[in-house]
Amino acid sequence: MAIFPEQEIKKITTHQIQEMKTRGEKISMLTAYEYSMAKILDTAGLDILLVGDSASNVVHGHETTLPITLDQMISHASAVVRAVQRALVVVDIPFGSYQGNSSEALRSAIRIMKESGAHAIKVEGGAEIKDSIIRILSAGVPVMGHLGLTPQSIYKFGTYTVRAKEDAEAKKLIDDAYLLQEIGCFAIVLEKIPAALAKTVSSNLRIPIIGIGAGPDVDGQVLVTHDMLGINNDFQPRFLRKYAHLNDIITNAVRNYVKDVKLEDFPNMSESY
Repeated sequence: MAIFPEQEIKKITTHQIQEMKTRGEKISMLTAYEYSMAKILDTAGLDILLVGDSASNVVHGHETTLPITLDQMISHASAVVRAVQRALVVVDIPFGSYQGNSSEALRSAIRIMKESGAHAIKVEGGAEIKDSIIRILSAGVPVMGHLGLTPQSIYKFGTYTVRAKEDAEAKKLIDDAYLLQEIGCFAIVLEKIPAALAKTVSSNLRIPIIGIGAGPDVDGQVLVTHDMLGINNDFQPRFLRKYAHLNDIITNAVRNYVKDVKLEDFPNMSESY
């Protein structure tokens, strides 16, 4: 396996992301919503930090991604950008800020870029939002696509089950992927689709394909940070690998703090002035 030293790239851009695909280097991507965690993730060597609309779930406690607002996304993105030295920062345009109206889509994208300092935006969908993507790209804003399971459309699908298992939906996904590439998207996220289909898309498209629940044969992987660190214990999909169990660690630390306060063991004299 080839090793690609972290110091080779001081600042990740969309150009470097494309070069990673060209030379066969896998792309690492996680979500970030605030300064302190973003700083840790960036220092650890992530290629892309996604300011995901999943903040609606893991930060704000909503059942879906739909309620989060453009102002909230800009606030989260601004905090992440201030923490980052190396990673490419991509921001989800939230539901209702780009669908069906290319002028509104452009205004939303420009607000994100100007007010947060982010490097790119991400949108969900294919042919149905083509005009919005073209309008955003025309302003020089890099766009990452998102196909397969698209959480902003959850009420349309009615379930978070695997998408594109049937031939018709798989064909549409492939057609949409080619469309996103041809109109100028720099990368595409494929969420929760059959691994064989994801492999087909990744091997046939020029632009990088980043998977979440899309198998190993894509150009990169993304997970929600709160899930892979085991902060959120309520989400247990097959595609999730937990690299830590911070929920237990944090809970035990807080319990020990409460105990020490109650027993008047904290602060002791060495912790006092």
